[in-house]
Amino acid sequence: MQDLYSCWMRSFSTLTEQEILALAISNEEDDARIYQSFAEHLRADYPQTAKMLDGMAGEEAEHRNMLFDLYRGKFGEFLPLIRRADVQGFIRRDPIWLVKTTGLDAVSDCVERMEQEAGAFYKKAAAITRDASIRKLLNELADVELQHEDTAHKLREEYLTTSARASEKQTHQKKFILQYIQPGLMGLMDGSVSTLAPLFAAAFATHNNWDTFLIGMAAAVGAGISMGFAEALADDGEISGRGSPLIRGISCGLMTMVGGVFHTLPFLIPDDMPHAFAVATGIASMIVIVELCIIAWIRAKYMETPFWRAVFQVVLGGLLVFAAGILIGSG
Repeated sequence: MQDLYSCWMRSFSTLTEQEILALAISNEEDDARIYQSFAEHLRADYPQTAKMLDGMAGEEAEHRNMLFDLYRGKFGEFLPLIRRADVQGFIRRDPIWLVKTTGLDAVSDCVERMEQEAGAFYKKAAAITRDASIRKLLNELADVELQHEDTAHKLREEYLTTSARASEKQTHQKKFILQYIQPGLMGLMDGSVSTLAPLFAAAFATHNNWDTFLIGMAAAVGAGISMGFAEALADDGEISGRGSPLIRGISCGLMTMVGGVFHTLPFLIPDDMPHAFAVATGIASMIVIVELCIIAWIRAKYMETPFWRAVFQVVLGGLLVFAAGILIGSG
C-alpha cells in the first residue's frame, strides 16, 4: 500500500523553485509546532529541556519568517499548498503523539534527527539543482539549517547545565521506577510467590507432572490477568505521577505471569521418564530460589532496600508459601 501511494507522489526533481521554497516554509512551520508540542509535554517534569525546546521553536519561527519574506519578494503573496508527504524522498517522521508517549530519550532523538534530516535535505536539493538561482536559494536554506544546528547546541549549553541534566536524569529515573520497575516488581513477586502454593500442592497431591503443569500455567495466567487489571484500575496516575495505567497494568500482568511460568516449566518433563516427578520438583525448587534472589536484588537496586533485608523479606515469604503448598498437597 505504501509503495502504491508513493507512485502518486511528486518527484523532487519536478518541483519548481516556487514549490521548493513553499516546502521549506511548510517544513519550518511544522518543526516549530513540533518543538512547541514537545516543550508543553515535557514542561512539568523536565522544565529545562522545555525551555530549550521553546528556544528552538522560536528559532524555527524566525526562519519561517525569513523564508516567507524571500518567497514574497520572488512570487508574491500566494503560497501553494505542498507538504513533505506529497514529495518523494522528503523527510518522514513518526507521529508526534507516538514520540511523546515513549519518553524524554525518544523526544531528544527525534529533535536530533529533525535537525540532521532538514540540513541533509537542503544540501541534497542544492547538489542536484542545475539552475544557478535555485542552487543559490537552496544553499541559503542549507546555511539556515546549519545555523539552526549551532543555535540548538548553544541552547542546550545555556539551558541544560550539568545540574539541570542531573536533576532531569533523576526525575526520569524516578518516573521509570514508578511506571515500570515498581509494578513489574510487584507482579514478579506476586507471580513467583502466590503461584507456589497451588503448584506444589498439585504436585504433591497428584505426583503427576502434566497435571501439575496445567494447574501451574492456569495459576500463572490467571494471576497475570488479575494483577494486570488490578494495577491498571487502581490508579490513573494523574495525582500519583505513576504514569499511564495501561503501561503499568501490562508491566504488572506480564511480570506476574512470567514469575509463575518459570517454576512451572520443569513439570513438562514426561511422566514416563525415570524419577520424573523428583527431577521436575527438584528443578522447580531451584528455580524458585533463583527467582526469589533476583527479586531481592531488584528491590535492593531500584527500591533502595538494603540487600540482606530484601533477601530476608522475599525469601522468607516465598519459603512459607512454598512450605504451605507442600503441606497441603501432602495432606
